[in-house]
Amino acid sequence: QVQLVESGGGLVQAGGSLRLSCTASGSILSINVRGWYRQAPGKQRELVAIITTSGNTNFADSVKGRFTISRDNAKNMVYLQMNSLKPEDTAVYYCYAVGGSRIFWGQGTQVTVSS
Repeated sequence: QVQLVESGGGLVQAGGSLRLSCTASGSILSINVRGWYRQAPGKQRELVAIITTSGNTNFADSVKGRFTISRDNAKNMVYLQMNSLKPEDTAVYYCYAVGGSRIFWGQGTQVTVSS
């Protein structure tokens, strides 16, 4: 079992920045992919960014060039740096991990971007 806890959400004006953090605990050696999804009101949960243990990354087209993802394996942390935020980035952001053929989710953190 893997437990994920997010932090760093909040309210920011359009054009601003936020950094989300996610710490993992439990059976972390089984994890090979970590990342972030988001869900806006009335919409389906969507991929934002993922990163593999080797450092390969993938981003949603809507955030390319504005968001970066990084991981610190020694600290069991994954970070999502969000720059040039837009009102349409408003959503609950969920930390995500894949390991041992299972998917794990954090509880989510709210990001609100005001215009």
